[in-house]
Amino acid sequence: MRLRPHHLLCTQGFSGKGYSPEFVENMRAIVNTLRSNPDTVIEVVFSTDDICECCPKMLGENLCEVNDKVNRLDQKVIGHFGIEEKEYTYREALSKIATTITPEIFDDICEVCGWHPFGVCKRKILCRR
Repeated sequence: MRLRPHHLLCTQGFSGKGYSPEFVENMRAIVNTLRSNPDTVIEVVFSTDDICECCPKMLGENLCEVNDKVNRLDQKVIGHFGIEEKEYTYREALSKIATTITPEIFDDICEVCGWHPFGVCKRKILCRR
């Protein structure tokens, strides 16, 4: 399974809503796999990933309608948590995040996300610390 860095946060915060029915169905399947088996091997990629595949904003390989925004999100996750483009178990990747994340770091990364104002992701991710 391929995940871009900021999707390590999105998979933790996902609550069943999304950009389209196809996106939600794909995201739900990915999240269910990861949550039911945290030892799933993921490949962190600095490009479009398995979640992007069903997103209506994806325009092509490594190209999104909001490319600057998603690249900024990825860069912040890389910088704050030391995430590298390599394989991890999902559990290992979440552990790197959980040992470092604070409310301030979460807000710094996610404040530009349309889901941020709802607060669901923040509660779910910060309670894992």
